[in-house]
Amino acid sequence: MKAPRKYRVLHVIDSFDLGGAQTALLNLIRYTNRERFEPEVACMHGRGVFWYDFAALGVPVHSLSPVKWVPLYIWRLARLLTSRRFDIVHCHLFGANWIAKPLAALLGVRVRINHDQCNDRLRHDSRLALWLDTATNRLSTHICAVSRSTRDFLTEREALPESRVSVIYNGVDTERYTPAKADANKVACAPLVAGVGRLHPQKDFALFLDVAAELTRRNADVRFVIAGTGPEEAALKAKAAALGLAERVRFAGHVADPRTIYAAAEVLLLTSRYEGTPLTVLEAMASGVPVVAPKLDGLEEILADGADSFLVPLGACGQFANRVADLLASPELRARFATAARAKVAASFSAKTMAAQVEAIYLRHLTPDT
Repeated sequence: MKAPRKYRVLHVIDSFDLGGAQTALLNLIRYTNRERFEPEVACMHGRGVFWYDFAALGVPVHSLSPVKWVPLYIWRLARLLTSRRFDIVHCHLFGANWIAKPLAALLGVRVRINHDQCNDRLRHDSRLALWLDTATNRLSTHICAVSRSTRDFLTEREALPESRVSVIYNGVDTERYTPAKADANKVACAPLVAGVGRLHPQKDFALFLDVAAELTRRNADVRFVIAGTGPEEAALKAKAAALGLAERVRFAGHVADPRTIYAAAEVLLLTSRYEGTPLTVLEAMASGVPVVAPKLDGLEEILADGADSFLVPLGACGQFANRVADLLASPELRARFATAARAKVAASFSAKTMAAQVEAIYLRHLTPDT
């Protein structure tokens, strides 16, 4: 019997800097069916912290321009598309969507997929960004939206046909992220509350620090760690010092293996202003770490308040502190949330499931005999 044809897939992403979209793409490639697809990855500019992670997956990795504002990526991408003759171009984040996808359409790539990670404030606040996104999304063969709310934004605000948008939730690698074994040293240490993500206004780590200050007033032993890098790092460190938290909050920078953070933490505190399906939350759930997060549309699709997490009104510092304190005070409650969250992730939010759903979309739009 003749083996099925392999299809060439080029994933294009803005950068390999720290971000949930990069982690989601890593998971997607890690579980790609290599008997049917030959993936490659190109970032628009630079290398970034994820460069070697992608290379370690055994796929060709390309950087199309040394820096962001030198648009060498346009002709280099054109050359790559022409020479490699990809069957599918899969775009991740705005730059890829606005630049790589029109170029792929112009050069005749048959299947053009866009992965939309959240209802980004850029499209809400800028008419130009909304127009650009709408125009280039009309060049998509299909769009993967990571939440129902993201799909609704695309079909309502951008008026895209419902048939061209599918909800594909981000997936976590449940084989890598598992609950940590009991550690006597952890029990003996002061409880640790973790924040993981880009140090960017979207994630609102300034609110995280306000919550940390409130919790510190109530419990002199509690500790905090913020794992991530980004443009707000200096300002956040200054704020931590001003709040008297310089010795209480550790800024860990980029952590190559976030499992070390989850293994040490009692609670993951997420204070974002907007989200899609954040990988940080899914990783914590898979690792058995209870989550306190804001009541946002994408988060409410994956978390159940009072059953596997606590959901708090957006920006409510006191309520965030109350819910974290409830979890720190009750090992039984933490264990109940952890068990329920782990079961939910294994059933509905695994990277294997995500990859299979994306590949089904690929095949649906390729040759009729697939």
